[in-house]
Amino acid sequence: MATLPRPARATLNLCHGLWLFAFVLLSFPSVAYAQDEDDKGTLSLIYENDVFYNTDQHYTNGVRISWLSGLNEVPEFLREAAAKSLLFPEEGNARVEFALGQNMYTPSDITLTTPPEDDRPYAGWLYGSVGLIAENGKRLHQLELQVGMVGPASLAGKTQKFVHEYITYSDEPQGWDTQLPNEPTLQLTYLRSWRALAAIGDQGFGADLTPQFGLALGTVYDHVETGAMLRLGRNLMLDYGPPRIQPSPPGSGYFLSSPYFGFYLFGGAMGRAVGRNMFLDGSLFRDSRSVDKRYFVADFITGAAVTWRDYRLAYTHVFRTPEFDGETGLHEYGSLTLSVKF
Repeated sequence: MATLPRPARATLNLCHGLWLFAFVLLSFPSVAYAQDEDDKGTLSLIYENDVFYNTDQHYTNGVRISWLSGLNEVPEFLREAAAKSLLFPEEGNARVEFALGQNMYTPSDITLTTPPEDDRPYAGWLYGSVGLIAENGKRLHQLELQVGMVGPASLAGKTQKFVHEYITYSDEPQGWDTQLPNEPTLQLTYLRSWRALAAIGDQGFGADLTPQFGLALGTVYDHVETGAMLRLGRNLMLDYGPPRIQPSPPGSGYFLSSPYFGFYLFGGAMGRAVGRNMFLDGSLFRDSRSVDKRYFVADFITGAAVTWRDYRLAYTHVFRTPEFDGETGLHEYGSLTLSVKF
């Protein structure tokens, strides 16, 4: 009998684990459905890495910490601007979000001092952002402005070397001297999600379908994306999926707290038409390495989330189609998120 490769076995074991997780939780007693709005802020921590799939290449690591304000913490001028904007619903509840994040990108073989010219360049991105979201029970709108640095100033190379040497004890990346040069970045992203279909069944079991649309403009990414996400679970609270680092099928730090224990499984797909990707096209203002990117990229996700009181813990497994010529197979990575209201 043929033996599956190690990465394939890891993915199969993950899928088995998610369904076992669902079976166990289905045995819990159900409770009444509840969704009470609150004025608490939400702290979200996101950790993304391909170590979940036992690889170390391409989009290899991302971390992000964000704070989403409560309803009473939005400046009045921003509240009025959101109400008058064509991007936000007039009846929506506005919140402000602040975030700090770092992304890392590497070629296929990090042990090479001089990676091949046709492989993904080393690159790091350190950024801060401010965003405005509005939600009215049926639609979620997210507008975010990111300002940051790509290059050695992102500290991505030093961070990866430190983690590999002192935490994971893995191969030391050798090619960061070839990374994209220092360059400031300015990025604007808009995401919209609709709760187009929501159904609550007996025993507290529920399902909802959320179509999604996104637009990114700036020095880092130019793309248009669309897709949908399906959730199935018990005591399904109002949220739009756990947050993830863009570009990815969108989620959000926004969710409603509840005194009841809940969980859901989710799956979805997102397709992107790509005009620019700095981490493939290279620097905008300086000479740098680059590869021939693909103009259409798709992400497929599956995962699970648990919610209880003011906490939400979620894991997402992402399958991404090749982003540049010469990349073979799907790139896979995991996204672990914790959101806490207080």
